[in-house]
Amino acid sequence: MVEPIIIIGSGPAAWTCAIYAARANLTPLVYEGAFNEANRLKGTLPLGQLNSTTDVENFPGFPKGILGPDLMEAIKAQALVFGTRVITEDVVKIDLGRWPFTLTDSAGNTAIANTVVVSTGASANYLGLESENKFKNHGVSACAVCDGALPRFRNKPVVVVGGGDSAAEEASHLTKFASTVYVVHRREQLRASKIMADRLLSNPKVKPVWNSVVEEVLGDETTGLTGVRIKNIKTNDTTTLEAHGMFVAIGHTPNTAFLQGQLKLDPKGFIVLKEPLHTTTSVEGVFAAGDVADPTYKQAITAAAMGCKAALDAERWLAEKNIH
Repeated sequence: MVEPIIIIGSGPAAWTCAIYAARANLTPLVYEGAFNEANRLKGTLPLGQLNSTTDVENFPGFPKGILGPDLMEAIKAQALVFGTRVITEDVVKIDLGRWPFTLTDSAGNTAIANTVVVSTGASANYLGLESENKFKNHGVSACAVCDGALPRFRNKPVVVVGGGDSAAEEASHLTKFASTVYVVHRREQLRASKIMADRLLSNPKVKPVWNSVVEEVLGDETTGLTGVRIKNIKTNDTTTLEAHGMFVAIGHTPNTAFLQGQLKLDPKGFIVLKEPLHTTTSVEGVFAAGDVADPTYKQAITAAAMGCKAALDAERWLAEKNIH
């Protein structure tokens, strides 16, 4: 059997794509990923990054906010209502060199599809500290836009780790809420563009901590994160910054390894869209949606919107081929 559409992924992009594809009678098949330790460590378990967050306050329709897992379960349930089928395995191999496309999953089974939507997301890069992992969602975050307005960070000191454009953007956003924003960077100046760096460092709330790295995240089970121990890499001196949050802004890694170079990627590994207003990729019949193809916004709502676009693009492509 040749599937009209196979969707790879399990975040807002994947399930929104499934909703639209199912309502178009495309009987979508979703590979949501496997429940295993490797995916847990990479942050790629089914239901995506939102499933491991707490409060989501910026997704439309929830004026009082909603827990990340509750939001994802609801979006998935909506897709299932319309007949979406799900396989709880990873796609480990895909052949995009021949149409229809062949996919192999982590259980060793294969499937054939007329169209494929890649919506595998991008994993935030963290420092790799055991203490950092302990306080994820309890003070440690990789998204200031997502979490910066939460009560625990308001009028409190926070730390931003990084020195590029992303770090400058995160830190600037946090100045709207935090009392002090410490920017910890291993160099003596930011790597961000000059205009962004100048704007950030001119803000009286921002205090740069140069030539330094985070050595340990401090806190307790009741309060969560309470501080960060910093090490100066030139003097080896250590200091402790009192803080209620640490935002890691050292980039994202798109989950594209399984593609084995069969789609055009940008230098950071994000899928390049052939037409910016659509979700088409370098291979005809293959579409991409969500963070895996979005190095700029990386928000749940933009991922969901791209999922909708991918389903519509795939449906129209199949109609042009007189397949649907």
